[in-house]
Amino acid sequence: MATYKKRGNKVKKGNQANIEDQSTTAEVFNTLDETASRSEQWVEKNQKIIFTGLIVVAGIILAFLAYNKYIVEPKEKEAADELAFPKKYFEQAQSTSVEVDSLYNLSLNGADGKYGLIDIVDNYGGTKAGNLAKYMSGIAFLKTGDYESAIKYLSDFSSDDEMLAALAKGNIGDAFVEIEQPEDALQYYVEAANIKDNNFTSPLYLFRAGNTAMKLGKFGEAEGYYSRIEKDYPKSEEAKNISVYIQRAQIAQK
Repeated sequence: MATYKKRGNKVKKGNQANIEDQSTTAEVFNTLDETASRSEQWVEKNQKIIFTGLIVVAGIILAFLAYNKYIVEPKEKEAADELAFPKKYFEQAQSTSVEVDSLYNLSLNGADGKYGLIDIVDNYGGTKAGNLAKYMSGIAFLKTGDYESAIKYLSDFSSDDEMLAALAKGNIGDAFVEIEQPEDALQYYVEAANIKDNNFTSPLYLFRAGNTAMKLGKFGEAEGYYSRIEKDYPKSEEAKNISVYIQRAQIAQK
């Protein structure tokens, strides 16, 4: 008589894997549910703080927008309007050789109740027009022989326009030459030459840097500045006779 062998309740491997996957998934969802629940509880507990924080942030944004619209923009326009008067005399001084000092003085000090460049810097220094007035004031002081003031105003000037920034640095160098501080002048000439790589300011201030270095007895350094003009800016005005200056610097080193 055949004997029936009772089989145990075995779980197939595939089924076991499915059960484990389901268990892991359940644990993940349970964890997420717990995390979400804790987050909801935290939000509910701190909703006053959160709401207050949002109001503060919104208030800051609105205050910033209002400040720009009702204070900054009107001040910028006002400064630009005020600049028109001294700018007229400044530009006349730049384009003529007659009564230059008086024109520069008018631009600096104003007249007929109108602001001059100095007034605009003092009252609107943080505006774009006020910043430009610093540059113009520096040039006007340089042209009228007040070199310390020229350095002060040009040093306070800043610009994203690399060409204008280079001219400001170069003019500071010129002012230092006039007050017989060639070391400082050399530093500013080199900075001016390197701000914007172009065929105008770069060779111009490299040439002045070379001349200043020669006066300081830095002949090798001077040769380097002259050689850069010859190599990098051969079509510039300064490059026309630059070989002569290079030879002078080389001879001075012997």
